[in-house]
Amino acid sequence: MTTTLITNIASLVTNDPAQGDGSRLGLIEDAAVVLDGDRIAWVGPTDKAPSADEAYDAQGRAAIPGFVDSHSHLVFAGDRTQEFNARMSGRAYSAGGIRTTVAATRAATDAELEANLTHYLAEALRQGTTTFETKSGYGLNTEDEARALRIASRHTDEVTYLGAHIVSPDYAEDPAAYVDLVTGEMLEACAPHARWIDVFCEKGAFDGDQARAILTAGKAKGLHPRIHANQLSYGPGVQLAVELDAASADHCTHLTDADVDALAQGNTVATLLPGAEFSTRAEWPDARRILDAGATVALSTDCNPGSSFTSSVPFCIALAVRDMGMTPDEAIWSATAGGAAALRRTDVGFVREGARADLALLDAPSHVHLAYRPGVPLVSEVWQRGVRVR
Repeated sequence: MTTTLITNIASLVTNDPAQGDGSRLGLIEDAAVVLDGDRIAWVGPTDKAPSADEAYDAQGRAAIPGFVDSHSHLVFAGDRTQEFNARMSGRAYSAGGIRTTVAATRAATDAELEANLTHYLAEALRQGTTTFETKSGYGLNTEDEARALRIASRHTDEVTYLGAHIVSPDYAEDPAAYVDLVTGEMLEACAPHARWIDVFCEKGAFDGDQARAILTAGKAKGLHPRIHANQLSYGPGVQLAVELDAASADHCTHLTDADVDALAQGNTVATLLPGAEFSTRAEWPDARRILDAGATVALSTDCNPGSSFTSSVPFCIALAVRDMGMTPDEAIWSATAGGAAALRRTDVGFVREGARADLALLDAPSHVHLAYRPGVPLVSEVWQRGVRVR
């Protein structure tokens, strides 16, 4: 395989404290990286770089690991422009708007759903996202949930079965029967195409007992839990996530002290999704409180057509720093290594020997500019699996 030496990197975030300045970000000034196929073969200062088959000049730009977006909903059809317009005109957000997307998704062809998915994946890639998770959840019947996962699995290994997004409109009068479907026939059809199982544990969706039953059934089929937890109100989601060793509890907007303590003492990552709060004018999660307790935090987009229609991790970083109490260093770590932790991955989210060769180059001298210059398209180049894709 051909090796490539990238030099003249003004500042490189490695997320490896053993490198560079010894901080959590492992910053290296005037850095170089050697790519060998789809892996990183060497990282260090430019003046110590080994030779390689090809050379590439980063021209004094900063470099970071590719973003790891560990929470998205990209298999859908239609949009919810009217709902957004009404919400911005004074109507509060509730979980029920999902039904609009369910109707459009069921009516779409496989080709239409895949074209939509690849469109938003390309959009995210241009903004530096090289690893992503995505979910079903807009079919809410066996056939449409399974086809959503089949489509998603052609584009990522991080596929999540979310039949328990809300109670299907087909079962509005019998939620218990829908839970039986989600944990029975639908799970059987969907499990072969997914790695994860998720549930929206919230008023208007599924309560704690229903969420426990759904996640436990998924675990029995080899799917690992994740959970939409404590987004719209206080509830049992976070502590259930820790109890079941879920990889992540996502949203974490309304937390008690016991919830924060559970996250700090367990292995579950608190995945914060500021695009949702921005788009719904909701209360911001208190990232500072969670971080100070010692819990691991990830930052992701929650890209979906209803409550967070953004694929931009840089935008979410800026929101987290401005409105959630995170420092720029914490935000960049959470959007890269934190996202990897939420997917229980060690091969992405880092720039170190043996990691996947995913890099984003910034039209700036430092990663801090992602928060310092909000809204500016600073990602100027992306390398994914050792290939320059932008």
